[in-house]
Amino acid sequence: MKTAFIHPLSDVQSVMIGDDTRIWQFCVILPKAQIGARCNICANVFIENDVIVGNNVTIKNGVQLWDGIRLEDNVFIGPNVTFTNDIFPRSKSFPDKFLQTIIKAGASIGANATILPGITIGENAMIGAGAVIIHSVPPNLTVVGNPSRILKKIN
Repeated sequence: MKTAFIHPLSDVQSVMIGDDTRIWQFCVILPKAQIGARCNICANVFIENDVIVGNNVTIKNGVQLWDGIRLEDNVFIGPNVTFTNDIFPRSKSFPDKFLQTIIKAGASIGANATILPGITIGENAMIGAGAVIIHSVPPNLTVVGNPSRILKKIN
């Protein structure tokens, strides 16, 4: 088995990193985060503690994964995708538990999309660049826009 590549300019505190995963420069991964095998985590990614990333996941530059985010296998997260985990954020005021956001296997999220908390994006769904996702997305759909709307079904 081959171990993970971690760029020396990253701060990876978690030991739960799968084989053949590549973590590039300026990433911060907190101690309790779980990262699967064969992932590619590009530069300037921040991953909090209560985050689970499956196998074969690509996370492009400038993404933050906050507590409660779950990425299943074969997910693609485009550059600067924004996840949220608190429906009513206030400075120095935290919920007892953050909402969980689940990105199901094979889903892809385009650059600069915003995903509100508590959302599930279904298997093989495609989220268009810049879309704002305010409701869960069923499997095998392409959604675009602000707020997002269904563009087409994926065969």
